[in-house]
Amino acid sequence: MKSFYKYTFMLFVFLIGTMMMGEEISGEIIVFHAGSLSVPFAQIEKAFESQYPGTDVIREAAGSREAVRKVTDLGKEADVIGSADYTVIENLMIPEYTEWYINFANNEMVIMYTENSRYKDEINSDNWYEILLRPDVEYGHSDPNADPCGYRSQIVWKLAEKYYGVDNLYQKLADNCPPKNVRPKETDLIALLEAGELDYIFIYKSVALQHQMPYVELPEQINLKSTKYADFYATASFDVTGKEPGEMITQVGQPMVYALTIPKNAPNPQGAIAFIKFVIGQQGQAIMEENGQPPINPPEGVNIEKAPYEIQDFLKGGAND
Repeated sequence: MKSFYKYTFMLFVFLIGTMMMGEEISGEIIVFHAGSLSVPFAQIEKAFESQYPGTDVIREAAGSREAVRKVTDLGKEADVIGSADYTVIENLMIPEYTEWYINFANNEMVIMYTENSRYKDEINSDNWYEILLRPDVEYGHSDPNADPCGYRSQIVWKLAEKYYGVDNLYQKLADNCPPKNVRPKETDLIALLEAGELDYIFIYKSVALQHQMPYVELPEQINLKSTKYADFYATASFDVTGKEPGEMITQVGQPMVYALTIPKNAPNPQGAIAFIKFVIGQQGQAIMEENGQPPINPPEGVNIEKAPYEIQDFLKGGAND
């Protein structure tokens, strides 16, 4: 009789555990993410939902700062934030809206164009600024206050002034890029480029690769790709709006690092945990690599002791185990 009760209890515990596991990976999972993550996250969504058919990943792409402000300023609920710059999470979310994040991928700045762009056969990594400053050339970038790609483009211009030794180059580039050529996020610029309204746009290399578009590679000293030139990157900065009206935050040049976190108001935290583990696991890293956004391997947790224990255990065990 004792063995019968013991068996019954063990079966009950197993069934409850199974039900809880099902709850952990079911329901809607709301993901606010950078526009430059749209392509890889669409593929990750499909693979994730195939592995966990009880889930429905709902993604909203925007500039990283805009994505975060949906939570911090508009009070919207999200399960996962995917930012193109970890400092967006640091500056706008910690400690009120989250206390940790994971650095999981890299990127670099390039200049994208089309086969119809003016002087496409002349432009290269040495003369790009001369081409852009010609009076009949139109170029654009995303809004620095909405999107990290926007302030990164400005930092690239400032670094270029130092690297090429051209006086007032930053101001010349800024003066010749009118407001109509600035859009909320970098992917918004692609339509203008394809329509011929712009000849060139400053964008992430991954986006150019994903759209199979030609691009100009920039020297590593200014493309914000390499930790080798981190000290030089840090000599340029750009001010963007802060948490409060009238407040400004100084974004300092640094190597590009994408980050993930779970907001404190996440309606489906267990689904969020499963999604993040998938992104930083083998399948997610392979998808990021295929889309021109090299994964950080192993992923780097920041303040990770404040993250859910499932995330902590996953990182300690090795995301690729």
